[in-house]
Amino acid sequence: MTDGPAVRVTGLVKSYGDREVLRGLSFTAPRGAVTALLGPNGAGKSTAIEVCVGLRRADAGSVSVLDRDPQHDGAQLRPRVGMMLQAGGIPSGARAAEFVGHVASLYADPLAAGPLLRVLELDRLGRTTFRRMSGGEQARLRLACAIVGRPELVFLDEPTAGLDPEGRDLVWELVLALRAAGVSVVLCTHHLDEAERLADHVVIVDGGVTAATGATAELTGAAATDSLSFRAGAHLDVAGLERALPAGHAVRETAVGSYRVDGHVDPQTLAAVTAWCAQHGVMAADLRIGRRSLEDVYRAATGGTLP
Repeated sequence: MTDGPAVRVTGLVKSYGDREVLRGLSFTAPRGAVTALLGPNGAGKSTAIEVCVGLRRADAGSVSVLDRDPQHDGAQLRPRVGMMLQAGGIPSGARAAEFVGHVASLYADPLAAGPLLRVLELDRLGRTTFRRMSGGEQARLRLACAIVGRPELVFLDEPTAGLDPEGRDLVWELVLALRAAGVSVVLCTHHLDEAERLADHVVIVDGGVTAATGATAELTGAAATDSLSFRAGAHLDVAGLERALPAGHAVRETAVGSYRVDGHVDPQTLAAVTAWCAQHGVMAADLRIGRRSLEDVYRAATGGTLP
């Protein structure tokens, strides 16, 4: 195994007719880590994954997956790469145990299907066919098929979409277990809390290009250590709040309803902010000192639009 990234995408371009979806996208996904792809709808995340697994051919640019070209080295990559797409790939009449067992039989050293089905709570489905499963059950079955072959790298496209909180927790635990086992994970998600919880590395895609990328800890720690952020109603009187604070502080609304106080933050500063909010009937939420949230990073990179 080399020390290079599990995935390297360079200058990727892809159009559908006159619509250019990827416009020179570049990013890397480190080995043995969870990399989250974030971005608004239509940003090109799913298309990028489909190119990486060889389902689509790029118009320009290059992709390296485990040091191989997915277009030319598909036979070598298939035993090493798992993928969970948002739709497709499973016949409507398939039953969970039978289908996962079938997929496992295609690999030289698969996971035992029975324990995997139990972990994902699919063993209870019995003879229920795929078409009659709930959306969450279908998503967990796609996940089981993506990992039963013991992949070195797995692509997960919206793995918790449609899941209830319990199902989401199951998937989160499984993703963390994959990382602990040394598996590289590329996770496409709309949930910023999911990315912040699971990802070691983040790639924010906007308009078909990379808007921001880096280690999660570096991105969220990139702000000055002396800062305070909070959320409240839109368009507060930031000038009035600034006047209520000790000299040397600046207040701004970084996005609609998101506020940041820059300057030395001590107990007196915190007390002054909360006192001003109480005086003006403002309910401040998500107060953070000295560290940006992934939402702050995302808003700054995409102009404030949440995924």
